[in-house]
Amino acid sequence: MPLVAYKNLPTFARLKEEGRTVLAPERAKHQDIRELHIGLLNMMPDAALTATERQFFRLVGESNQIAQLYVHPFTLPELARNEETNAYIKEYYEPFEALQENGLDALIITGANITQANLENEPFWQPLEKIVNWAWDNVTSTLCSCLATHAVMQFRYGEKRAPFEDDQKLWGVYGHRVVDRHHPLVRNMNTIFDVPHSRFNRITEEQFTRAGMKTLVRGAQEKTGTHLAVSPDGFRLICLQGHPEYDTVSLFKEYKREVLRHQNGERPDAPPVPENYFRPDIIEKLKTASIEDFENTILPSLENTWTDSARSILASWIGLVYQVTNADKTKQFMEGIDPNNPLGHLI
Repeated sequence: MPLVAYKNLPTFARLKEEGRTVLAPERAKHQDIRELHIGLLNMMPDAALTATERQFFRLVGESNQIAQLYVHPFTLPELARNEETNAYIKEYYEPFEALQENGLDALIITGANITQANLENEPFWQPLEKIVNWAWDNVTSTLCSCLATHAVMQFRYGEKRAPFEDDQKLWGVYGHRVVDRHHPLVRNMNTIFDVPHSRFNRITEEQFTRAGMKTLVRGAQEKTGTHLAVSPDGFRLICLQGHPEYDTVSLFKEYKREVLRHQNGERPDAPPVPENYFRPDIIEKLKTASIEDFENTILPSLENTWTDSARSILASWIGLVYQVTNADKTKQFMEGIDPNNPLGHLI
């Protein structure tokens, strides 16, 4: 939560000059303090539904120890589910219509399983577009992860994703750099940090620029490209291409799954090793380790170099939502906030 410049202390002025968030006491007095309500549209397939749910709940919960955060999971009925998952969703998830009526301060949208060559043929396409369009005029800020970013960029800005030139998957942990250090979303975090990626397709930085979106974080390597970009207004839409929500073991589980698929004849080639994830000595052991030995061989060696930066982004995002959302969660912004420049008073 931001500092309040309650007296004429020179440090407050200095911090403000540095771009830190410092509220004038007059503005602080007009902020209504209440809990925040964040929707989580979980489109992940059955096998990953609860794991993805936990990852985002964990990130949100650990990002801010002051605000009271209510996270409301929901999904799309158009997505095919097995009986067990449908029962879980019926018991624990909320219908979008109820959230729409009660209002949300912010929205997180996960990735999804892809079965069609064209995204517009996926069963989630039209309902997702409906939710994003509603959120644009009713939710203070929407944060999209990976596939959700690609879908939104296509139906909102007409920018279609494309496979990498070599048709290879971007898979591993990669270095990134903050390229706009003045934006409130990233100015309080490390300027260099890692992010996991797991995708065959990308939206290029040129495409984000054509859409009027601003890249805040890009990969240190050209192939990684834009990781974090914001809509032209600077805040209402946050697009991520990586997976900062991943647990330490997430890429390991993906790798193990692909090894099993190869052993079962479901893929012709052995999977490549995720880049920059396993230690060199572990990579050597993988050549001879049986699938039963994977946990004992690999898990103790895995390092996590991205979660702190993920928490930092989520903390900044939640803090910014808190500063500009309306006390009535059915309204998008507090009085006096320009929807076309909601962070104008902070930049």
